[in-house]
Formats: sequence, structure tokens, C-alpha cells
Amino acid sequence: MSARDVSGVGDTAHARDEAIALLTQLIRIPSPSREEHVSAEFLARWLGDRGVAAERIGNNIVAGAGDRDASKPTVLLDAHHDTVRPVSSWERDPYDPLVDNDRIIGLGSNDAGGCVAAMTMTYLALHTRRDLPFNLMLALSAEEEIAGEGGITAVMDAIGPVDLVLVGEPTDMQLAVAEKGLMVLDCRAHGVAGHAARATGINAIGIAMRDIAWLARYEFPRHSALLGPVTMTVTQINAGTQHNVIPDRCDFVVDIRVPETYEHQEILETLRRGMRSELQPRSMRLRPSAIDERHLIVMAGRALGLRAFGSPTMSDQALLRVPSVKIGPGRSERSHTAGEFLLIEELDRGLRLYPLLLERYAEYLQ
Repeated sequence: MSARDVSGVGDTAHARDEAIALLTQLIRIPSPSREEHVSAEFLARWLGDRGVAAERIGNNIVAGAGDRDASKPTVLLDAHHDTVRPVSSWERDPYDPLVDNDRIIGLGSNDAGGCVAAMTMTYLALHTRRDLPFNLMLALSAEEEIAGEGGITAVMDAIGPVDLVLVGEPTDMQLAVAEKGLMVLDCRAHGVAGHAARATGINAIGIAMRDIAWLARYEFPRHSALLGPVTMTVTQINAGTQHNVIPDRCDFVVDIRVPETYEHQEILETLRRGMRSELQPRSMRLRPSAIDERHLIVMAGRALGLRAFGSPTMSDQALLRVPSVKIGPGRSERSHTAGEFLLIEELDRGLRLYPLLLERYAEYLQ
């Protein structure tokens, strides 16, 4: 497979114009997590109009599942079409896309509509190629912003084995080869109620304060070369019913970001040994991920001059149990902000680099 065969996806004005049109149409469709049915219908119809038979799994759209050659590995391109709800500081209609000189402005343009457009165009260019040494599939997934069970998890359960996933998220088209997981703990310190004037009882706030101080001091010994240490941040606290009653309960929440050097269960057991408060994890699903630096997709990215890095933000990778990398047009710091935008040159770069990355990966496979 030559560079000329696949690297032209983003080289024509037609491909760019079609990608921009797809992105602007997506922006016009409100698609907050669990409410993506309209955008799912649109994407299925858009692919069908271009000769691609797409399967709908909930609000996820999947192409290529029925065309796999069992003798070849399968590569899945995955980008999410759900968005967060718009913040109140938008100064214009977030669902009214504006193509303004060098950028496309609108909710979801950066996270992750640009990835949807670039990955979809890449799939259209390559999915009929029978000489590829891998099966190529496309998933336009739902519920990513809430890590919902109706998102990529439902897709993977339905389609069966996959060998590699390229997760579309705004990384400036650099290669995120590791990603921190998340565990949120609901913590409750128990005390004994009493009258504040008599200083009777056991103040649950004091117990919580000691636990919070312990959290601030404690450092997990194993650090990740790419993601650094485990980080623990108390983000909410609540106690007391009135000024003259010693509270018998203090609730607080801890946000824990976990590198690939630890499993959630090990973190939880360590904290339970060190703290007096009752600890209850909301979920153990959002695990860290990392791919071997010798994996062919990592080698392919480096051969193209892409930088490999560890990402502090989460994506569908947290729910995948197969090798994956995160890569896409746009920049993470623009996500979930008022005035969210994607530069057209960033979209162009995605249209160019996705097929080049697949080309180089194919060369290494052969």
C-alpha cells in the first residue's frame, strides 16, 4: 500500500468541504449524553447515502462489523457524537455553527465533532480496500461524556473481538499512549451528636478533617513515567444541621486520578486502612490505560514524527479492554468551554494523518 493510495483523503477540496459540512450539520443537532437519537439517525442516514451499511446499537452507529475477514486483525476507529450541555457563558447560539475564516465555532466542534468528521472520511476512503492487512471498522459512539453503559461498552459487547482501537479525541493529532483512570469516593465520617455549648459528643467534622489531612500527606509510592503519581483531591464536603448541634455525620467526596501503575481495588484498600471514614466508590469501571511502547501503532506514530504522551483526561479508553491510542484534531483545553471551536487546519491535519498512520501501521503488519 503506497502513500499515494491513502494519504489523499484530506488533499482535495471536496474531502475538506464534505468534512466541514458533516461537522456543521452535527453541531446543529443537540446531542447531550443519552439524548443522541437524532444525531444517531442523521449519521446512519449520512453513511447510507454514501453506500455504507451502518448498524445502530442504541445511539451508537457502527460500520464494517459484518465485513470482517477472520484471518486479519481488526482496527476500530471510534469517535463520540454526544456532547456536554452548553455552559451559560456562550455569547451566541452554541447549536448555530459558524465557519469564520480559519475556524468552525459551535458546541462539539472540538470535542469531538472534528474527530467524527475526520475518522468518518478516513473510513469512507479505505473501507472498500481488500488489500489492507487489517479489517477496518468505524464506531460513532454515544454517552462518552458520562462514560455511560450505552456507549462504547455496548458497542464492544455487540461487535465482538477487536485488536486495536483508535479513539478520536482532541490531542492536536499527537499520540496519547496512556490515560489516567478515575475513581470517585463518597466518604462519610461518623460521630456522635451533642450540644455545642457543652462540648459533648464526637464531632464528625473533626474525624473528616483528620482523614482529609491524611489524604493530603499520603503519597502512593509507584509513579507512572507518563502519567505521574496517583492524585487525590477533596472536591465536596457537607456536614451539620444547625450552629449549636455537634454533627454526627460529615460527608465528603474525593476525586482520584489513577495511573496505570495501580488498580482501583489496591487504591481503595490502602485508603480504607489509613482512614476512619466509611468509603464507598461510585464506580470501579473507569480504569487507567496504557499501550506497550513497542506496539506497532505506537511505532507507526513515532515514524511519522508524532509525539507520544500521557493524557490526564478520560475518554472511551477507560472502558476498553483492548490496546488503544487516543488521537484526534483539536486541543483538549477547548473542550466544554464557551465559544468552543476547531481550526480548519486542524481538521485538515486529521484528514491527512489518520490515513497516514493506518498506512504505516499496515506496513509494519505486513
